[in-house]
Amino acid sequence: METRIIFMGSPEFALPTLKALATNYNVVGVVTQPDRPAGRGRGLKAPAVKKLAVDLGLSVIQPRRLKEPEAMQQLRRWDPDLIVVTAFGQILRPEILDLPPYGCLNVHGSLLPRWRGAAPIHAAILHGEKHTGITIMKMDPGLDTGPILSQESIPISPNDTTGSLTPRLAGLGAALLIQTIPGYLAGDIKPEPQDESLATYAPMIKKPEAELDFDQPADSLERRVRAFNPWPGAYTTWGGNILKIHRAHTAQSSAIKPGETKIHEGLPAFGTADGILVIDELQPAGKKAMPGRVFLHGAKDWVLD
Repeated sequence: METRIIFMGSPEFALPTLKALATNYNVVGVVTQPDRPAGRGRGLKAPAVKKLAVDLGLSVIQPRRLKEPEAMQQLRRWDPDLIVVTAFGQILRPEILDLPPYGCLNVHGSLLPRWRGAAPIHAAILHGEKHTGITIMKMDPGLDTGPILSQESIPISPNDTTGSLTPRLAGLGAALLIQTIPGYLAGDIKPEPQDESLATYAPMIKKPEAELDFDQPADSLERRVRAFNPWPGAYTTWGGNILKIHRAHTAQSSAIKPGETKIHEGLPAFGTADGILVIDELQPAGKKAMPGRVFLHGAKDWVLD
């Protein structure tokens, strides 16, 4: 009999997994977050997963909370054999975890138990990891604590941002899930407990974390710029205005105080606790992103005599 699968997910990271499941299995329903106000007009915007599910002709529900009676009734009507979760954004209660005979599988963007939580891709870049990857995990009531079914690793390049790494991991996650499900359903792949002694956590990112603190070393700040690209966007203030920093690199220089500005090889730069942060691309308030060299044409007081 054909395996009945419910998919739960919301952002673009979840799209490759939904596409792969819809191609290979009977996806009986999709659960995603409600439409949210977005943009300057604050009009309602549908989650990426909703748009794809509609295009694929799949049934969709968008409960504010999964504990709503109507949501639970629909899940039971769909009668799943398996639930797959990818970046859904809500906690699954035991009532849902126990609903399908084969439980709930999660496609997580890290090599668990490293970087449990909401922002594993940001965290891997922030902490200078050389590799990251995907974990397929059988969910339990904890925060990404369930036993592991499969993992695959990929390198993080020195130029990777969260924006460049996320789609690579999303594609990897979809492929690994499709490889894993048959063996799991057949009982050939057994869930292996995580090593709790190796656990680290990646909590949800908040916008104030993206402000650059020049009392930190330049290499740490450079990773912060990459980790927060594209969201929430690393930034600092100069001349009383916000400067968003899109791309930067580090360099060594003669003595310069943290936060002090200088020009390094034709580019704007800030002093840090160790080395300088050289700005390749930035965005002044109210303007479009521009190369650092272009910015200096209009920033005559970047370095005061």
